[in-house]
Amino acid sequence: MAALDRLSQLQDTRAALFAGDYTKSVGNYIADADGNMLLDMYCQIASIPVGYNNPRLLQAAQSPEMATMLVNRPALGVFPSTEWSAVLEKAFMRVAPAGLDMVFTTAHGSDANELAFKAAFMHHAHKRRGARAWSDKELASVMDNQEPGAPDAAIVSFSHGFHGRTFGALSATRSKAIHKLDIPAFKSWPRVPFPQLQYPLDKFSAENAIEEKRCVDELERVLRTHPVPVAAIIVEPVQSEGGDRHASPEFFRAIRSITRELDVLMIVDEVQTGCGATGTFWAHEQWDLPEAPDMVTFSKKMQAAGFFHTRQLVPDQAYRNFNTWLGDPPRALLAQAIVDEVLEKNLVGQTRLVGEYLKSHLLPLAIRYHRLVSSVRGHGTFLAFDCPTPELRAEFLELMRKEGVNMGGSGDRAVRFRPMLTLTKTHVNVFLTRLESVLNKMYQKYWPRN
Repeated sequence: MAALDRLSQLQDTRAALFAGDYTKSVGNYIADADGNMLLDMYCQIASIPVGYNNPRLLQAAQSPEMATMLVNRPALGVFPSTEWSAVLEKAFMRVAPAGLDMVFTTAHGSDANELAFKAAFMHHAHKRRGARAWSDKELASVMDNQEPGAPDAAIVSFSHGFHGRTFGALSATRSKAIHKLDIPAFKSWPRVPFPQLQYPLDKFSAENAIEEKRCVDELERVLRTHPVPVAAIIVEPVQSEGGDRHASPEFFRAIRSITRELDVLMIVDEVQTGCGATGTFWAHEQWDLPEAPDMVTFSKKMQAAGFFHTRQLVPDQAYRNFNTWLGDPPRALLAQAIVDEVLEKNLVGQTRLVGEYLKSHLLPLAIRYHRLVSSVRGHGTFLAFDCPTPELRAEFLELMRKEGVNMGGSGDRAVRFRPMLTLTKTHVNVFLTRLESVLNKMYQKYWPRN
């Protein structure tokens, strides 16, 4: 607590759970300031891919290439380095989603979504304008934030979705009011419902199909009738901050079909799901889409950020989707090392198998401890279950930390699993022992046996 007390004099620490000692953290374990080692199943809000102090990443961090990048940060849009294209190929394009042949690098996940929105709006306006140049009226009105130079257009997002905290991303975010309060918003951007599935899926297949059709129908209605033109929709494969809410591949195929029919771009936000955690490198690979999304945003486990896109989404003139840095070469070099590690060690395949093992043990625990654990769900190690109330979830997470496991929540009641790709069955066995200890303690407290 001393470290947090000192920090609180300089920054707001009210959200901090504990201070980490990253010199002593190793592999799947995070060290706190008191020297305690916790099995990390949360991993910096889903952002650590291959373990603390990973040897390959340390080697990349200590390389001459990294030193050059750190002390000579280029304005990449104007003075890219001679090796930048090779870094892009090795860090991003060799794992690029199928059908997307370009990458736009950014600073972080919110930034990736924000600039994807800009690309969508520029593309939308260019389609409407055609080959003509901007008119004098457009050039003058835009300086006052008025039409026609600043046209009214919308991004459609889904209830409970989270896409970041910058202005555009925040207008598309629908997870919690506290994120949005007091911040001006793009008021013409509509939201549509995201399915609320019932579990177990095999028991509620008919009900879930009806629910998904309701949401698809409402999306189509909004896209066809919204008074403001819609440039794009944005959707997460799993609503990762909104309570780990899932939908079926059929749902996503349906919304892709509608967006293609109505000439609306589809942005898939893989900031949290990307880089292997769901058992495929990109979660949307599991949808078997008839046609690729138009853009896929990424960050977190990639340790670098940006969005993949088609060549058609390059703006019609230079300097339009632009800033000084356009990404961060040192982070891209780390992403290259991460991808090397993931591919060489088949960590996506490992995550799929370890996730199946973990889920196979969570399901019977949800029967045995049904008053505390319900709706086990997810793919790979990107799993979750629900607690009955926010208060019980908070108590559960605190007890898990005391047992030596760092975990996190999502939405109002969900407990989410966000371990590294290096999680093994041995780690899972350690986790399960400590999980059952906490569940027993809570049962003895709230539902003691007579």
